[in-house]
Amino acid sequence: MTTIAAIATAPGAGGIGIVRLSGPRAKEILARLFLPLSAGFVNFRPWQLHHGRVLDSHGEALDDVLAVFMPGPRTFTGEDVAEIHCHGGVFIVQAVLESALRLGARQAQRGEFSRRAFCNGRMDLSQAEAVAELVAAPSREAVRFGLSRLEGLLGRRVRALRTELDGLRAQMCLAVDFPEEEVESLPPSAFAGRVLDVMQALEGLLRAQRRARIMQQGAQVVLAGAVNAGKSSLMNALLGRQRALVTDIPGTTRDFIEEGCDLDGLPIRLVDTAGLREATESVEHLGIALSREKLAQADAILLVVDGGALGEDGAAAVVCPEPAAAEVLETAGDIPVLLVWNKADLCDPAVFPPRWAGRRPALRLCARSGAGLDELAARLRECILAGTAETPPEDGLAPNARQALALEQARRELEGLHADILSGMPYDCCAVRLAAATAYLDEVTGSNSTEEVLNSIFEHFCIGK
Repeated sequence: MTTIAAIATAPGAGGIGIVRLSGPRAKEILARLFLPLSAGFVNFRPWQLHHGRVLDSHGEALDDVLAVFMPGPRTFTGEDVAEIHCHGGVFIVQAVLESALRLGARQAQRGEFSRRAFCNGRMDLSQAEAVAELVAAPSREAVRFGLSRLEGLLGRRVRALRTELDGLRAQMCLAVDFPEEEVESLPPSAFAGRVLDVMQALEGLLRAQRRARIMQQGAQVVLAGAVNAGKSSLMNALLGRQRALVTDIPGTTRDFIEEGCDLDGLPIRLVDTAGLREATESVEHLGIALSREKLAQADAILLVVDGGALGEDGAAAVVCPEPAAAEVLETAGDIPVLLVWNKADLCDPAVFPPRWAGRRPALRLCARSGAGLDELAARLRECILAGTAETPPEDGLAPNARQALALEQARRELEGLHADILSGMPYDCCAVRLAAATAYLDEVTGSNSTEEVLNSIFEHFCIGK
């Protein structure tokens, strides 16, 4: 392996900048770059910071720095690693990197440090992906999730399931190779039961995938309802600033407005949409069509109704009296809906929650005054995370999209295998599905990943990682 070098800190000026080297010549290049200022300095004591000057390729001093050498294999990459901690000026950091490159290092590619860690057995592919996800984590919840996955819990769980399938393959080979011998092999009923156990374990991991996506990418929360229900006022109240235009004129919002915010550590994207009604002109018709598209893509819906317009008896009816709200309730499907009875200061309903809302959660508030916003934030968070997984995200058992696809394909193969066993198909015919399921599990940890797959994963990393 060649020795690679890259800037490990974020672009731009800062207090500290770090240039990292990894490979067989890391110590040699560091020794040529570094001039110690301590009279007692002898070579580089591993894992200890040394004070001195960093030199350019011509031997001229560039900066006052700290340098450290970390011998492999107990490093991030599994190789010899060296770091130079200099002042974070753009010119200084770039000059230190250029000096390292002139002395024989090669510019690292995107994700090459993490890729070397994977290739050298320091982490599996699920852990390597967790590195990039941790760097890009948009919230506290996403950080917790990334740290837990970085510890390798997901990889260990998948490897345990693969070991279970390996045991089944051994039992299958035993039954196929020695059909006439008196050797112990699993009967079909027990075989099917063990396959079913692995299937259920995979389904548990897949249920957690939605939580992983929400924690890392954020949840899309769509505010929907009739015109003048107070959707824009509610969005402004949640954001704590005037973002959406609010007037008494019906149909003020023609296009959707999207803004991000943090909901007690959970990243969300609020989407204010045009009020649902029969459009009177083409522009409004287009806006309402976009509203319906956003509703179909939502992770959760805030259904805002005008409590003042519905009146005291508006919640007592069995059938929803508001056409826009009725449409959302009818078309939401499995998307969580939180009913918001807005303008509660104008009307306190005689019955609450509304009978026509069924089992959906509901609350009363006043968007203009802010009364009830704290309860809304808490209830909305519960609504978004409901049904994602019983396992909390910090347990690290939620796969990302690539891993979930591999797990789903493994589950389908096992589903077909389970049906084949119950139908009495010979074990040698069942072996193909079992081998395929095992191969899909290997894709999660990277045991059989191709160069093309690895390239597609690591090219999204930053260069210094």
